[in-house]
Amino acid sequence: MLRSIETTAKTEDLAIASALEQLGKSREEVSVEILERSKSGFLGIGSTPARVRVSYEYIETPAEKAEAFLKGLLERMGSDAVPEVEDRGEDGLFIRLNGQKLGMLIGRHGETLDAIQHLTGYVVNRGVSKRTHISVDAEDYWAKREESMKSLAYKVAAKVIKYRKNMTLEPMNSYERHVIHTALQDYEEVSTYSVGSEPNRRVVVAYGKARRGDKKSAE
Repeated sequence: MLRSIETTAKTEDLAIASALEQLGKSREEVSVEILERSKSGFLGIGSTPARVRVSYEYIETPAEKAEAFLKGLLERMGSDAVPEVEDRGEDGLFIRLNGQKLGMLIGRHGETLDAIQHLTGYVVNRGVSKRTHISVDAEDYWAKREESMKSLAYKVAAKVIKYRKNMTLEPMNSYERHVIHTALQDYEEVSTYSVGSEPNRRVVVAYGKARRGDKKSAE
């Protein structure tokens, strides 16, 4: 992304120096366009300062990309929600959508929120070698959903152990399946794996550990 600033000074060199100082860049890092050359006038009367435009290549941070994209997306969706971006370092970006009537941004079973999260991740990671994990939440939906999914996982595991019979859960997105797998990974008497194709991929809670090492079916 190309950014630029304009500065004025008594001479072109001084105007360029001023711009470089403001930007904290060297002459080699920028391009300069003379918008108006300085004029000394007669005995100082009628003199005009030089005006220059100094441009440089600006690389947006993942947080800036995410915030800019979400602001535009939310506006097009007719929402007054405002994204609050938190950079968590190696854990990626956590983005909370703040505002009124956030239900439309969450959607049924979090489907809309999940789509917003995937779109944001695509925009942020497009064309870069190092990927940034993106989490988008509203009204603490994912935290509440995680607790609900964990509770479901424990109840189903108890039934599987009691009746020694596999149980297949309703279709879930990748996040929900991950919560189920993680919640039951230390259970000695059950294992989990996924079957089917998106958007109807389901988690199977199986009796025993026969499928524990089947990485192909894990998600």
